[in-house]
Amino acid sequence: MVFTLPHQLAPLALQNKREIYGLLFRSSAETLLQVARDPRHLGAEIGFFSVLHTWNQQLLHHPHVHCVVPAGGLALDHSHWVPGRHNFFLPVKVLSRVFRGKFVAGLRELHAAGQLGFHGALDHLRTPAAFAAFLRPLFRSDWVVYSKRPFGGAEHALRYLGCYTHRVAISNHRLVSLEEGRVTFRWRDSAHKNKKRLMNLPVAEFLRRFLLHALPRGFVRIRHFGLFAHRRRATLLPLCLQLLASAGKPTPSNEPELKSDSARSLWTCPHCGGPMIVLERLTPVQARLRSPPATRAAHL
Repeated sequence: MVFTLPHQLAPLALQNKREIYGLLFRSSAETLLQVARDPRHLGAEIGFFSVLHTWNQQLLHHPHVHCVVPAGGLALDHSHWVPGRHNFFLPVKVLSRVFRGKFVAGLRELHAAGQLGFHGALDHLRTPAAFAAFLRPLFRSDWVVYSKRPFGGAEHALRYLGCYTHRVAISNHRLVSLEEGRVTFRWRDSAHKNKKRLMNLPVAEFLRRFLLHALPRGFVRIRHFGLFAHRRRATLLPLCLQLLASAGKPTPSNEPELKSDSARSLWTCPHCGGPMIVLERLTPVQARLRSPPATRAAHL
């Protein structure tokens, strides 16, 4: 899941990185936790970690947080695991509007407390009236919240994001050349089917763009929330794993039995008669990759 700030707030964020980026973490996390606990949506307590990114493929300023969230959560009474529906987790439109409301409310609090700085073209926003007028257009459109199941499965998503957790703006393999005072690098054009292109910039402009993404000293750009919070995960994560492991076991004798022998046998080992436990679920692509090679007889 990705929570993105609207472009109108980018200049304010550059002048107040610690305050705005911290608010981005808090408001996105509170939005996920609140909407997930609502019985109309998931009705569960969730856990996730968030990673701050402030750039796009062209190294321009584009603040957003990536949130890696298990597709389910712990029941509010901690009695069982609540899975998300297939190919659906939480409603994006609800997330967008709750996120917008929380972030703008946080901006008002920061301004009232005198914790925001205004310089240059933003100097006029020091007065409450001007700042209120600046915030008003932010409610005219929904903010961008991206939510999608990873195409290659959970491991692929973690491997992909893991390459970017401690990297700033651009990696060495994207750099093509430094010649005659100009830097050339590769970038991916998402507006045209992710076509790979080359960008050539003067060294000064390249450095200016790169330094846009330098964070304040000591600022933490990877944070954990909910079930993954440092003070709670030692207790709650083992409970989640236990409940997930027991979710595939047959129902106890005091609960209604399955209607047919064929249905009942799905979770019974045909050799020993004991219950089978799900260790891993494979996507169709993973199943094909792990299947044994076709024998010669199969082609005859």
